Amino acid sequence: MIKNVGIALVLGGSMAIGGAAALPAHAALGGDLAEDLDAILSDDRLQGATVGVIVRDAKTGATLYDRTGGGSVVPASNNKLQTSAAAFDILGPGYRFRTTVSVKGGNLYLTGTGDTTMRAAEYDRLAAAVAAKGITRVRGDLIADDTWFDDRRTPADWDPTDLQYAYAAQTSALTVSPNDDFDAGSVQIDVAPGSREGDPVRVGLTPDTDVVKIDNRAVTGAPGSQSTLAINRSNGSNTIVVTGSYPVDGQPTNALRSVEEPTLYAADVFRKALARHGVRVAGATERGRTPADARVVAARTSMPLSRLATPFLKLSNNVMAETLVKAIGRKTRGRGTWEAGLPAVVADLRRLGVDTSQVTMTDGSGLSRGNHTTPEQLGTLLRNVRRRPWFPAWYAALPIAGQPDPMVGGTLADRMQGTAAAGNVHAKTGTLTGVTALSGYVRDPDGRTLIFSSVFNGYSGGAPKDIEDAIAVRLATGDDEETRTTLRRGPVNGGHLEPTWLNGRLP
Repeated sequence: MIKNVGIALVLGGSMAIGGAAALPAHAALGGDLAEDLDAILSDDRLQGATVGVIVRDAKTGATLYDRTGGGSVVPASNNKLQTSAAAFDILGPGYRFRTTVSVKGGNLYLTGTGDTTMRAAEYDRLAAAVAAKGITRVRGDLIADDTWFDDRRTPADWDPTDLQYAYAAQTSALTVSPNDDFDAGSVQIDVAPGSREGDPVRVGLTPDTDVVKIDNRAVTGAPGSQSTLAINRSNGSNTIVVTGSYPVDGQPTNALRSVEEPTLYAADVFRKALARHGVRVAGATERGRTPADARVVAARTSMPLSRLATPFLKLSNNVMAETLVKAIGRKTRGRGTWEAGLPAVVADLRRLGVDTSQVTMTDGSGLSRGNHTTPEQLGTLLRNVRRRPWFPAWYAALPIAGQPDPMVGGTLADRMQGTAAAGNVHAKTGTLTGVTALSGYVRDPDGRTLIFSSVFNGYSGGAPKDIEDAIAVRLATGDDEETRTTLRRGPVNGGHLEPTWLNGRLP
């Protein structure tokens, strides 16, 4: 998997995928779609790789191009196409998560159902609502109830070396997000240089929490020196170790790291909010179950799924995907588990016309390498969901090529700019080490909607996303001169961004 290696990756910014070669000289385009796509796929970087590409007419279903589209591939975050479609189908576009605060027997109960949009501000508003009820003192404990889901936090086959990063954060029915991207279960580490060379760097947390501890070993470096900062959390620990040096003239920056037991993290953020609003809790903070007859004194509901789908799909949010799987399990089988949710997702895919004998799902997000599908089945899903009443909201939530607003372009914001694909292609990206995918919709020059899915596994070097883009641009432009010019010059925009600007999330 792509991991946050070194401070250049973990602290944001852009890193280009280097070395993407121009198309071979013989790849000049004519007018035949098959010849043109064959030429694009003749790139040397795909030698020995598993290549699957399918193009279909969305209206008729006719296959216009097929390069081993029935072959099994690891889809990476194209898995989210399947998870999100099932979530819309099973939970419904109006589905909302609910967080409540209740009282009983001197205790205060904070109860969650998986709302990944709960930030410190939302917990603060809940605390204000509790205070508005005239509650100033809780004689007993603050009980955090996360029993809507089970207590298994990550899928069993996720790479342990990923687990400290925000893209592999833990799933809980009670959680907190540090930012407006809703990176639930993570905390933001804020870093700034000290006043003088040799001083410790300044390190803080957003949101403020006592659940996470900082072990700050980093020092302020000389002006203009290179940053050697490293930020790490060992699995099983909530101590974040900051080492290395940061130049005295460096700008404040930040990174995200996941948190062990996000339930207690959320409860701690809420307890601090209660204190700010004059509500003192005498007892401890612990996990437990809310009594059925507890009296609700405050509540908050999330945005509906139809809106939540935008940050979920645009930003390829893994924790949202896993949360939706557990919510599906809770609704269909009464159990908020992967074991209940994933079979329900697959069963819904079958109802959507997907040949699920070709589909294996071991998580909802695509971070697992145990997931398998085929470009052909992804194409079938993309065609058949167009008949669902919720399709317009789902379609709008997909990343849109070349649109710079992250909540519009998402993981395609910097791709295919200045081409006929910009503002045209709505598609889901996918990235793991050795895996890249792009599947979605594009209008051709005649206004016909085409469905395409391209998934490459096992290529050499960096992710050849320019090849994916070349396919989409060819579909958008037909055989005109713009297509030939665009593809002859090699990678669109001279290469593509790794998902580092998404804080390490794998799109």
